[in-house]
Amino acid sequence: MNYFSFYKDGKALYCLFFTGILLSFSSSIAGNSKRHYTFSYQQHQVRGTVSDGTAPLPGVTVAVKGRGNNAAITDYNGQYSINVSPNDTLLVSFLGFKTKLVPVRGNSKIDIKLEYDTTTLQEVRVNAGYYSVKESERTGSIARITSKDIETQPVTNVLATMQGRMAGVSIIQTTGVPGGGFDIKIRGQNSLRAEGNAPLYVIDGVPYSSDTVGHGQTATLFPTLTSPLNGINPDQVESIEVLKDADATSIYGSRGANGVVLITTKKGRSGKTTFTVNATTGAGSVTKFIKLMDTSQYLAMRRQAYANDGVTTYPASAYDVNGKWDQNRYTDWQKELLGGTSVFTDLQGTVSGGSQNTNFLLSGNYHTETTVYPGNFLYKKGGSQFSLNHRSENQKFKIQFSTGYTVQDNDQPSSDLTIVAQTLAPNAPALYNKDGSLNWEGSTWQNPLANLPAKFESKSYDFLANTVLTYEITEKLLIKSSFGYSDLRHTETRISPSTIYDPKLNYNSSYSTLFLNNTSRNSWIVEPQVAWNSNLSAGKLELLLGATFQDQSTDQLVQSGTGFPSNSLIYNLSSATTVRAVADTETLYKYQAFFGRANYNYKERYILNLTARRDGSSRFGPGNQFAFFGAAGAAWLFSKENFAKGLHWLSFGKLRASYGTTGSDQIGDYKFLDTYSVSGVLYNGNVGLQPTSLYNPNFAWETNRKLEAAIETGFLQDKLFLTAAWYRNRSSNQLVGIPMASTTGFQSLQSNLDAEVENSGLEFTLRTVNLNKGAFQWISNLNISFSKNKLLSFPGLEGSTYSQRYRINKPLNIVLLYDYKAIDPLTGIYQFNDLNNDGKITAAGDKQIICDLNPEYFGGLQNQLSYKGIKLDFLFQFASQKNYNYPVGPAGQMYNQPEKLKDSWQNPGDTASYQIFTAGYNAAAVTAGSRFSESTAAVSDASFIRLKNISLSYDLPLTGFKTQCRLFAQGQNLLTFTKYKDGDPEFISTGFLPPLKIMTFGIQLTF
Repeated sequence: MNYFSFYKDGKALYCLFFTGILLSFSSSIAGNSKRHYTFSYQQHQVRGTVSDGTAPLPGVTVAVKGRGNNAAITDYNGQYSINVSPNDTLLVSFLGFKTKLVPVRGNSKIDIKLEYDTTTLQEVRVNAGYYSVKESERTGSIARITSKDIETQPVTNVLATMQGRMAGVSIIQTTGVPGGGFDIKIRGQNSLRAEGNAPLYVIDGVPYSSDTVGHGQTATLFPTLTSPLNGINPDQVESIEVLKDADATSIYGSRGANGVVLITTKKGRSGKTTFTVNATTGAGSVTKFIKLMDTSQYLAMRRQAYANDGVTTYPASAYDVNGKWDQNRYTDWQKELLGGTSVFTDLQGTVSGGSQNTNFLLSGNYHTETTVYPGNFLYKKGGSQFSLNHRSENQKFKIQFSTGYTVQDNDQPSSDLTIVAQTLAPNAPALYNKDGSLNWEGSTWQNPLANLPAKFESKSYDFLANTVLTYEITEKLLIKSSFGYSDLRHTETRISPSTIYDPKLNYNSSYSTLFLNNTSRNSWIVEPQVAWNSNLSAGKLELLLGATFQDQSTDQLVQSGTGFPSNSLIYNLSSATTVRAVADTETLYKYQAFFGRANYNYKERYILNLTARRDGSSRFGPGNQFAFFGAAGAAWLFSKENFAKGLHWLSFGKLRASYGTTGSDQIGDYKFLDTYSVSGVLYNGNVGLQPTSLYNPNFAWETNRKLEAAIETGFLQDKLFLTAAWYRNRSSNQLVGIPMASTTGFQSLQSNLDAEVENSGLEFTLRTVNLNKGAFQWISNLNISFSKNKLLSFPGLEGSTYSQRYRINKPLNIVLLYDYKAIDPLTGIYQFNDLNNDGKITAAGDKQIICDLNPEYFGGLQNQLSYKGIKLDFLFQFASQKNYNYPVGPAGQMYNQPEKLKDSWQNPGDTASYQIFTAGYNAAAVTAGSRFSESTAAVSDASFIRLKNISLSYDLPLTGFKTQCRLFAQGQNLLTFTKYKDGDPEFISTGFLPPLKIMTFGIQLTF
């Protein structure tokens, strides 16, 4: 990488910067001299408000017909003022609405109502990353939501705003703990490695790493607790575009294999300075509890279990049934430990405005959120955003600057109480003694609240900035460069103080432990570009050439300390008697690329789009550091053909198709090298090193070949708009760990395997304008996706360690199960089919039934209704899927069970759903019970329809006031319709807190 030559290019950009300023100054002088003679007749000022009949419209152009140089733009409140003559006519235009002519007729105040024009929605420009394209002319597959969809949702992570709203995009929240993470898959799972399926995130042109910043030693049960994307404030997002097919993603090369998520933040608008303040408060709770046994049912199960095992005297450790614990006591532990209310508070403030050439936006936000757990735990997030856009008077030079800074402070328990709440005996002792101290009930149990002082705490400081300089050399030639920088500082601690143990153990602070994680990640990126366009024959040709230079460094130090003189010093690592480095890594990732795009639009009906990128990554060895990726996309707007002009019911029609390649380098840094780590073992007083990976110079890129075909049709002036797409993606050259003999000292060698994964499917989106009459409007949006995933090839699968994990021509997300047969009517024990007919049941031979856990289909249905100042927006999310549960051991042991297990076998000849209870003495029943939880009987229908989001707002009619007031209520995860009985059907992480149902209320003031 020649940094010196790039530095020289940078000086050229600075010259253009100052040249633009000089040109702006000269054009301003020239412009002023011309305007002196513009109007020589009598004028007066006209004021008013432009609205859609329900709310004001900012950004509307109000011009004088015939004199385009006399125009105004409505401000944030939809207000305008313009100098006109009494006989002029106003020309009012705004994207998405019908242009309107309004005669002045000597009036000084004219309020204007615009009508929606659904056909112009095809003229919306969509962000495609390095370029933008009209919705009607795009050749690639791009899903999009805007701030109107985002603002209705009471969420803190931008990924949550996309759930159920985009075809082909599956998003699952991994925990209901504040600040938790999300699992996102765009058109399925491409890589055999779970960590190799994350998309590329780009925020205002700056790539943003999706790698988690936590560590297993500090995060414990919350490995995704700190999501990097929590640093983005959803309320400041203008739009989110998801690039899916090769035509859209290939220009991102090696980083586009799993799709690209483009996040664009809000920018200032021209007009008078406006202030907006939002205040929101609300509450959250667990969506659904499992119906567990009460005390009488539980004790009946336990007594029957001992009776079945032939045990007449209860063991001393069976406190629940031997009289040690009150057998009339009942506690609903789910309500006790998870039934709290999470309180939300959110404050937002924004000031924006500017002139026609310069505008700005400054905002700040503060969010707090408690948990449903007992105790005083709090998640806090605050930040600010600033953007400044300027263009010269002659419109040739432009500068766009945006920056954001977010601080997060999270305080949570170090372990999830969910599994305890679901398994603790209902007659377990009270949590507290009469004096308020924790109750240990004579050392007969581990008080679940004892772990609350073992806190998990994290602090994150996230900075992101981007500057784009653009200069228009001629009308056809444009140069620009983007400069981006991001910096993330993250500190994470988990403590285990001696106070969490039973006081009778007499543990002091010398048993206390601290785990500390310090992670810092910073990245800079520079992307110079040249764009040229020209009319060619009866069409238009657009060319784009650019380069990317990126550098990212990550430092992580994880330490542990044990033995403190006092628990008050537990956060002081230097006070520990023993300090150990768990992990100490410094990585540097360098990336450079050259990309290009050629687009030819012939007669606005035949479009060809070619994209290509040559990538270079430091993550691969010599000879494999560079790769080429490219794609071709084509579209035919058949609705503009002569044969379609007579079809008055057809307002729009387009066929499009694409094919190309993208890649992936999501393997981590230095994986091709011999690496060593600190062993933590002392030898003669010195800490030794141990090898952690082997050198492999043949490490190369994963490659994803993408094929798509789609049709887009609009009917009745686009009041009904349907899109149908078919796709097939094949990912090969898989980067996996190839198993090695144990004699080598390594479990596997990271290498490329000639394995291939295919994702294919159908996606449908439907938009309907159901009613648009007067002040009432009703619009619906439906999306549904049918996706299939399968492993096409895997050489040597049968003899590898993956033999019990994957199957050829089957999905990656499968589990292998025993084939459940029935309950033996004589013994009451579960029976399973002997699949290999060897006379015995074994995992290798009989655990072979495949269960596909991928959804058969998923999607969402959104409805938007408005009447004057009232707006109602609600989204139903749905999925057809199966879930696989892991019950906690055979029923009858000292764990609570779902109430449905009451229907168990009692006597010979019984017909029951579940086997004989056992307290653990019946070895055959214990084994069968374990196999049952890994059999076809454990699979259930987890299909659901969920009221994912609902928002109701009302604009108060404050006539005569300059202040606009909006009241609103918002809900998330409020209702779920499902046959699934064991908790939340959408949530698949057993033993973790599921996402909460949330209800918030707020007020917005604009003045």
